[in-house]
Amino acid sequence: MNPLLIDTHCHLDMEAFDDDRSEVVKRAEDAGITYLINAGSDREGNIRGLALSKEYPQVYSSVGIHPHDAKTLDESLYRELKKWAKEPKVVAVGEIGLDYHYLHSPKGVQIEAFRKQVVLARGLALPIIVHSREAKNDTLRVLREEAADTPGVLHCFSGDMDMAKKAMELGFHISIAGPVTFKNATNLREIAKFIPDEFLLIETDAPYLTPVPLRGKRNEPSFLKYTAEIVADIRELNISDLARITTHNAMRLFKIGKISEQGEIAYRIRDSLYLNITNKCTNKCGFCVKFRTSFVKGHNLRLEKEPTAAQIIGAIKDPKAYREIVFCGIGEPLLRLDVVKKVAKWIKGEGGRVRINTNGHGNIINGRNIIPELKDIVDSISVSLDAENEKKYDKICRPAVKGAYKGVISFIQEAVKVIPEVQVTVVKIPGIDVEKCRVVAKDLGVELRIRSFNVVG
Repeated sequence: MNPLLIDTHCHLDMEAFDDDRSEVVKRAEDAGITYLINAGSDREGNIRGLALSKEYPQVYSSVGIHPHDAKTLDESLYRELKKWAKEPKVVAVGEIGLDYHYLHSPKGVQIEAFRKQVVLARGLALPIIVHSREAKNDTLRVLREEAADTPGVLHCFSGDMDMAKKAMELGFHISIAGPVTFKNATNLREIAKFIPDEFLLIETDAPYLTPVPLRGKRNEPSFLKYTAEIVADIRELNISDLARITTHNAMRLFKIGKISEQGEIAYRIRDSLYLNITNKCTNKCGFCVKFRTSFVKGHNLRLEKEPTAAQIIGAIKDPKAYREIVFCGIGEPLLRLDVVKKVAKWIKGEGGRVRINTNGHGNIINGRNIIPELKDIVDSISVSLDAENEKKYDKICRPAVKGAYKGVISFIQEAVKVIPEVQVTVVKIPGIDVEKCRVVAKDLGVELRIRSFNVVG
């Protein structure tokens, strides 16, 4: 079964598809492309794109004037754009932006057209789809000055890491296209690996930029899977994970499709199953994903009600179907020790492997050394160390329990006596001395794993 993807940027309106447009749309559907966003770039393209969105249920439109054609954006065309942008299947203003490579329109004209179209989108509460080629500083300047509270995406990203970071600081998504599959795409691949889950999109930009292994042929939306496969591999995910993440992001940004409002109890990442049994925690870590979003890799983890042991077991189904089953949601699992023990015992009895991801407060929370109670039902424990000393830990993690850091150290010391595998983790954020944390881990006799900021699971 093909993963469900969204091609967030293509040009089905162009003449390259005149001979087989219906077949192209059908092949996309067969390849699992649930929605296509046709990005307008000139007057005629916008008109054709709007017609396509009316003809095909899965096609949506974005309307805009490309920087190449910025010189055509007079008051008459601007009024047309404003009218088109109010059509029911128009989900964005774009493709707009700056292109200093060819300069088909003068720089000043491009900047003025870019500004006007951002203002249009802002007034209509629509996101923007931004083209930027060799125009980093001016693109970021216009976005800073005009796009406050206007979401959007830098499509077919070709900038550097600094540009990606600054765009995301402004709230913009980064979209990766076919060039990431090219042999010389080292920098783009580094960026594709770095982008936090919630900012990542993928696209074809068809008929342009055909991905390997089909490079040289006309690009089309069904080829999106090749880009998706490479990006998934770069991010050490499977294709289903990547599809779920990018599809959720596209649905959220462009307000298409239906986003799940039901919090998940069991959610799969790669070949492991994660158990989300509580949203409560005894820490309020500034880097915790739950303070920014309810979603982790496309899974909604915001629970309305904590699940019972029976509900968790029902959600797992077959423990042997996974490499391991991990107690790890957006809360501290050992706040529900009895449930953890009951479910873990069942998993082990069914031939599964159990890991607990914890903040290490379990003994403080439960008022006793709980480690012996986990013997023979837990194979691995991963403890969030998060700092090299108590003062820094209290500042970063803001624990609700007294003596938290010392409690974490004690918890680790007890765990190594009973649990077969124990590791500690540290999130790599400014202010944390990773090498000193490594020394702490070595003194405790455990492995240290460095976690990237924004990565869960």
